Amino acid sequence: MTKRVEKAMELHKKGYNCAQAVACSFCDVVQMDEDTLFRVTEAFGGGMGGMKGTCGAISGACAVAGLLRSEGKEQCKSKAQTYKLSKVLLSKFQEKNQSTICEELKGAQTGTPLRSCDGCIEDAVVILEEVLKEAELIKE
Repeated sequence: MTKRVEKAMELHKKGYNCAQAVACSFCDVVQMDEDTLFRVTEAFGGGMGGMKGTCGAISGACAVAGLLRSEGKEQCKSKAQTYKLSKVLLSKFQEKNQSTICEELKGAQTGTPLRSCDGCIEDAVVILEEVLKEAELIKE
C-alpha cells in the first residue's frame, strides 16, 4: 500500500467522502490546501450528490487530473487533453471493477457488491498515480 493510499484511507476513516479522500491525498501534487480541495470535491460523494451515479473515488481522481492538466481559463485549449486523461482513468477503473457507477459498485440492486468504498478509493489512488506518472505530470 502506497503512502498516498494510506493517507486516503486515513481521511476516509475521518469522515471524508470517497472523492475527498482521493483528491485530498494529492494536495501536495496539485499545490492546493486541503480545506479548499475538500470543499471542491464535497458534492462528488455518494455517486454525485448521493445520487449513486459516478463513483466518488474516481470523480476525485478526475478532479485531480483536471487540476494538473488544465491550462486554465485564459487558455481554454486543454479540455481535449484533460478529457483524454480522465477517460484513461475511468477506463482503467472500469476494467478493474466492472463499473464506474456507485450504485453498481455497492451492489444496491443485486445485493452483491463489486467493490467496497475503501477498495474503490485504493484503486482510484493507485490508478491516478500510475496515469499521472505515465503522462509525466508527477515523478513520484
